[in-house]
Amino acid sequence: MPMVYGTIMNNEINNENTVVSIDEAIEAIGMGPFQRRVLWAAGLCFTADATEVMLLSFLSLTLQSEWGLTDMQTATMTACVFAGSLVGTLFFGFYGDHYGRRPAFLLACALISLFGLATAFATGYPSLVGFRFMVGFGVGGLVVPFDVFAEFLPTSHRGVKLLHIEYFWTAGSLVTPLFAYVTLETSWRIFVVLCAVPCLISGIMGICLVPESPRWLLSMGRQDEAIFILRSAASANGIDPDSLFQNVSLKDEQVESSNFLDLLSRKWRRNTLFLWGTWIGYAIGYYGTILAVTRIFDEDAINDAQNDNGAPHFNYQAIFVSASAEIVGLMVVIHTVDSLGRVPTQVMSYLFGGTLLFTLSILSTLTSNSAALTTLSFFARAFEMMGSCVTWVSTAEIYTTELRTTGHASANAVGRTGAFFSPYLVGGNNSMLAVGSIMLAIHLFTAFCAYHLPETKGREIGHTSLDDDVSEDGDKDGNEMSFRYDHGIEGNVKQPSGRIV
Repeated sequence: MPMVYGTIMNNEINNENTVVSIDEAIEAIGMGPFQRRVLWAAGLCFTADATEVMLLSFLSLTLQSEWGLTDMQTATMTACVFAGSLVGTLFFGFYGDHYGRRPAFLLACALISLFGLATAFATGYPSLVGFRFMVGFGVGGLVVPFDVFAEFLPTSHRGVKLLHIEYFWTAGSLVTPLFAYVTLETSWRIFVVLCAVPCLISGIMGICLVPESPRWLLSMGRQDEAIFILRSAASANGIDPDSLFQNVSLKDEQVESSNFLDLLSRKWRRNTLFLWGTWIGYAIGYYGTILAVTRIFDEDAINDAQNDNGAPHFNYQAIFVSASAEIVGLMVVIHTVDSLGRVPTQVMSYLFGGTLLFTLSILSTLTSNSAALTTLSFFARAFEMMGSCVTWVSTAEIYTTELRTTGHASANAVGRTGAFFSPYLVGGNNSMLAVGSIMLAIHLFTAFCAYHLPETKGREIGHTSLDDDVSEDGDKDGNEMSFRYDHGIEGNVKQPSGRIV
């Protein structure tokens, strides 16, 4: 129980002039209502991301029929969101590491909500593409709330609790077909407005419930503010902050400002490149699977629309069933991520996901058996969800405080680049045989890159100095990640408790 753990830690660290690391302080606070509030605010951002992605598969076909768009225009409507998120991730990565997690979080929510609602008032194709690009720009900032949540989690809870945020993504994947079912035959504009609501709620909750990350504040040398937030978190979790933090200060972790080029330094280069490879493959695989499933089950939607006042007939049941597979994938990975580890889970998920999507693509050209196709799409989506969830968790754990948002955002940007090409790959005149073959090759590449990532299960996500040299025992080319958490130095700095893994 969090309160019991906090009390034990209090007995250990409540000594005169005790200095503790930020990881030990957060471990002492434990898990409780405070983290659950942050989870809801950050989680609804993931719901918003999912709705904006799932929205594309419905809106593109609807407007292709209603506005008479070409295949290229339809694909561009989808791709512009990923193009915007590519630019957005680069901006928000820098912004979050230099100006704070909280303002980046709130700005991203504001942009998605504003331009999501503006989409409903688009008067033509150019304005629609512009609004959706800006929605994508905001979506690019959604790595920040994920990192905020990660930075408030004790090491002992981080692996599983980070995956809980993916339930919100799954909720978005499930409610979007429901929104479409209820509104599309009436007005696609109402559908777009409904899809913007989750992010609006997230922004309001963020203003009220999410403080600045104490890890980021400490890296900026703002220790008093960091301790104030930690005391507030302890109080919210039912722990007496006066008792817990009496005569306690945080170990200084201030560093020089980081930048994008640090990701390609000798210390980080190998891990960064393999992480980028994993993200670009995961993004093409995940978003490509969503678009491929929609295409397989609604191939005749546009033709049917010509006989029904311009409204495509979507197979909502099949799409909803395949989307619900994400719940299964998430439940499985929650119970395996800390036992199997991050790397094996990713490799297995991407291999099975690619194989199942390839089989689905081939079978769709041979039969119209809805039960068989639905079953394959269900398991393909489940494995895609498993792999993507663990990739997000692993990325937040690989990079340390001063580089976390920049590193996570850069990986997301690379991923969005892959996602940008997914509608052109899956849509248009490409045969499903070609789509399945290319997607299988991409999944094999993704599994290869994930295999070469460092295993982060059980590691703290503390600070490492950028100017540290690569360990002499490591690869001279930087093939080993060199962490230095500086838990203790001579004097009165407390050595880490055995409870912190």
